[in-house]
Amino acid sequence: MEQNSKSQAKQYDLEERVTLFSENLITFCKTLTISIVSKPLIDQLIRSGTSIGANYMEANACNSRKDFINKVTIARKESKETLYWLRLLSVEFPNKKDKLRVLWKETHELSLILGGILKSSKSKLT
Repeated sequence: MEQNSKSQAKQYDLEERVTLFSENLITFCKTLTISIVSKPLIDQLIRSGTSIGANYMEANACNSRKDFINKVTIARKESKETLYWLRLLSVEFPNKKDKLRVLWKETHELSLILGGILKSSKSKLT
């Protein structure tokens, strides 16, 4: 029983982490100047960045391991896409590179965590 509660605590810590990431991303995007170039980049960043958490939350509500793996896979793909949009925004907003770097680092860490979850979950299937 003790092990199960520790596992649940880790799960919910990651839920909190992806939620805070989404909140930080939204707050940051509100500071950006909208232009014909920046608007689509910001829109895509918000979609992919917030989708990481949404898909991870869905994964934790899944009834099957296969569905769980599918949702975590989508969350990881969204994290990779988010890295792309953050990189492009650093070209559009060179004066925001420090904050973009912080967001990029967190996105990269989330991607690694999700990759670890996938590896562990897939090994339990065999």
